[in-house]
Order: sequence, then C-alpha cells, then structure tokens
Amino acid sequence: MKNSIVYLLAYLCMGVFSAKAQQKFPNGELISSWFSDAKLVDVNSLGKKYKITDYGVISDSTVIQTKKIQEVIDKAYQDGGGVIVVPKGVYLSGSLFFKPKTHLHLEEGGVLKGSDDISNFDLVMTRMEGQTLKYFAALVNADEVDGFTVTGKGMLDGNGLRYWKAFWLRRAFNPNCTNMDEMRPRLLYVSNSKDVHISGIKLRNSPFWTTHFYKVENLKLLNLHITAPKEPVKAPSSDAVDLDVCKNVLIKNCYLSVNDDAIALKGGKGPKADVDPNNGPNSNIIIENCSFGFCHSALTCGSESILSFNVIFRNNTVDQAQKVLQLKMRPDTPQEYKFITLENVKGNAKSVLFIKPWTQFFDLKGEKDIKMSYAKNIIFKNVDLQCDILFDVINSPQYKLSDFSFINMNVKASRSGDIKQSYIENFQLENVVVDGKKVVKQ
Repeated sequence: MKNSIVYLLAYLCMGVFSAKAQQKFPNGELISSWFSDAKLVDVNSLGKKYKITDYGVISDSTVIQTKKIQEVIDKAYQDGGGVIVVPKGVYLSGSLFFKPKTHLHLEEGGVLKGSDDISNFDLVMTRMEGQTLKYFAALVNADEVDGFTVTGKGMLDGNGLRYWKAFWLRRAFNPNCTNMDEMRPRLLYVSNSKDVHISGIKLRNSPFWTTHFYKVENLKLLNLHITAPKEPVKAPSSDAVDLDVCKNVLIKNCYLSVNDDAIALKGGKGPKADVDPNNGPNSNIIIENCSFGFCHSALTCGSESILSFNVIFRNNTVDQAQKVLQLKMRPDTPQEYKFITLENVKGNAKSVLFIKPWTQFFDLKGEKDIKMSYAKNIIFKNVDLQCDILFDVINSPQYKLSDFSFINMNVKASRSGDIKQSYIENFQLENVVVDGKKVVKQ
C-alpha cells in the first residue's frame, strides 16, 4: 500500500513536470524553464553596496547631482562592481551610465529624478525609432552590462511635464514635427546585454519612451509599475516598454498605463531595414499576469519593426486600453508579424484587433514601390471583453493577413461587432459569441 502511494505521487509529479515541459511557443518551439522562474534578485548577492549619500550626494530635488552620482558608479566599477543604492529622498540628475558588474537599487522612498533641462543629458550614439544615430542618453543607461539589475521599491521619475508642454507647443506650431524633433530623454535604456533583471520599482512621467531595451537577451521585467498621464497634459510617446531586437523576454506581474503603447515591439524601419545589421527580430516573449490601464495599445507590433514572432500575451486584464492588439503596417518597411497568441484576456478596450496602414512619417527613400507586409498565425483564445469595436481592420493591398483564429471569445461591442472574415485568408472561428449571438463561419 505504501509503495502504491509513493508510485502514485511520483506519477502525479511526473505528470505536472511533463505538462510544464510540454508548454510551447506558438510556432511549436518548447518554452524553456527560464520563463517559469520569476523569483526576485537578492540584492545582497550582488556585492558591496555604495549608498550615494555616503559619497557627498544630498537629498535635494532642486540641485543637479549627475557628476557626484556618476562618480559613485565609477568607483563601484573600479572596485570590481557593486550596488549603487539610492536611499529615501529625492535626487536630481542628468544622464547616468552604469558599467559592467554595477547595479542600481532604489530603496523604498528613494527617487532618482531626471532633470527637466535637456542640456543635462549627453548626446551619444544610441538607438531611437528603429535607427542607430546620435541622440540624447536616457536618465539611466547601461550598455554591454551582462547581468545588470535594477531593483527595489523606489522610483525613477522622468519629471516630464516641461518636455511634454514643449512638445505639444512645437506640434501646434509645426504639425509635421516628428517625435524626435522636440529633444527629450528616455527614462531607462539598456543595450547589447544578456541576463537583465528589472523588478519592483516604479517608473513614472517619462519625457519620451519609458523603458527601451535594444539587443537584450534574457530580459525579465517583474512587478513594475509604469505610468505616464493622458491628462491634463498628455505625455507624448511615453511607451511603457519598447523591445528592440530582443530575445527571451518575460514581463510579469506589472501594471502599465501610459499615453502611448504599453508594450511595443520594435526592430528597424525603412526599405532596406531587413538587411541592416543594426536591426533584427523580436522573439520568444511572454507577457503574463499584468494589468493595463489607459494606453494606446496593450500590445503593439511596430511602428518600427521588421519581424516579431513567438509572442504570448496571457492572463492579462485591460481597462481603458484603446486597443488590445495593434499591428502597425508601414508602407516603407518589409514587415512580418507571426505566431502571436493572446489568451485568457479580460476587461474592456476601445478596439480588440486593430490593423491599418501606418503612414506617419514614412519614407521610401527614393524607392517607387511600397514594401509588402505580412501578419499570420495570430490567435485570440479565451477572451472576455467589452469594447467599442471588435474587428477594427482595414483591408489593404499593402499587406496580407492569413491564418488567424478566434477561439472561445465572448465580446460585447457597443459600436461594431462585425468580423470581416473575407479580409483574412484561412480565418478560423470557434465558439465566438458577439453581443450574445454566435458568429458563423462564412
């Protein structure tokens, strides 16, 4: 009897392990165990702590202390690495640059606040809007820093109000000005790195994109709270998370509410973007157990993107999102979005699926013909939403849509629940109920 119980327990355990082992990305690739590990970093394991107030930095929200804070980072690097600790208080700074084996820890009540004077941010070669060019550094920058971490219960405050006002004033004066014409820094930028972990902190009021990750592999964003307002002054281009040529990304237990896209997949733009070595795909991304407040889209592919695949958006709640999934189709860039699954999604949004040509600031660079784009193997499964428009899609010769599936969807649409099935080649519908009526395959 005792042996039977042991065998039964062993069998059950093997079954659980097998079920986990069999989890797959939408293209059939196995999901590694790395994605199931969401434990937080033990800051005590990262080496010596360098509390900035022990090195002449004072808590004063009116005094720029970039130089002194950078000296602490440099000292930690020269000593072999360690953790830069921001204790309770407000510390005003321009662009800071973290080095290999240095980390940032924001204690509860500790605020690293960005200057609202752009002259306090360095001009550097960086990545912006699908291009590698000279632009302003972020508040916190980390390049070639494998194992980099930002932890704690404190805050990165972008102090963006002055930048936002200047942007909208410029846009009123010149409606054709681009997002980069008004000089603005990002809040956090990490590039060319592996095994990056950002957890626990709050990020708010970014002047431009809030977090931007370029060529980062094995990235975990856990328990973050990212916000930027839509009123009384809109925070323009304040994307919560921009993934730019990234592989293996876990975004879990986060709250995101900004006046632009919550999570945007980037990667490059232009007629020859797919052959530029600075560009590349985003792949193997899991976004789970997150809550989305107001945002232009919970998940967006584009507007500067060439290839994104193996994306899972699951067990998330949206509230006041303008769109759940948006595919921005640029006429000047060859694009492919595929193997994207959204499952166990609930809440409310203006549009559920949004696909339209994206014509803002496009440039064919002298080429005559537009570049074809493709979206395929897109699945919505176990969706319970209230919305204005379910199928907010324009049929266009600019792109081809194929192999979409709507499975177990219960949607209430106040404006339009119509699904234009002819727009998508091989469109599968299974148990889709819109406004109490089952949608029939045509």
